[in-house]
Amino acid sequence: MGAVPSPPTPRGSTDDRRDPGVARALIIGCGRRGRALGSRLVADGWQVRGTTRFEESRAAIEAEGIEAAVADPDRPGTLLDLIGDVTVVHWLLGGADGPPPLLDAIHGPRLQALLERLVDTPVRGFVYEAAGGAGDEYLRRGAATVRFAADTWRIPVEIVEADPSEPDQWLEAMVTATGRLVG
Repeated sequence: MGAVPSPPTPRGSTDDRRDPGVARALIIGCGRRGRALGSRLVADGWQVRGTTRFEESRAAIEAEGIEAAVADPDRPGTLLDLIGDVTVVHWLLGGADGPPPLLDAIHGPRLQALLERLVDTPVRGFVYEAAGGAGDEYLRRGAATVRFAADTWRIPVEIVEADPSEPDQWLEAMVTATGRLVG
């Protein structure tokens, strides 16, 4: 005798992550702006996962209906387990602060390492935040890295240069970029 199939999982359950009809986003750097973007995407029907480097930030992320994950963009391996069911990755580190070697790494070799690994995943697009307080030199380098990935590995990308100090315009630019990637 064969196994009895399970009933379908109702929408809105935690098993939506496995439903191929649900678009999924990963927000790397889910601070204040990331939570605003995540909340908007959730309202638009997306499943959203947001990263933080700090365990104590999980509650603020989850309060927006976003699945929180502790991961460090300076260690791309911590991000790889989070992309297996993701449609679009958002790299929201334009406002990152820290010592110059860290900023250089997350907008340079760490970003490139992640982009290289996206080739063999279900990720269909990558959004890069190319404005903010991290510093123009780092953001230009990051944008060039993302363009290189698009040209080399045919990864669909959007580079958003909207000013984060204008939150409404920034949010609309991010949502529009996301929409362009998924059609």
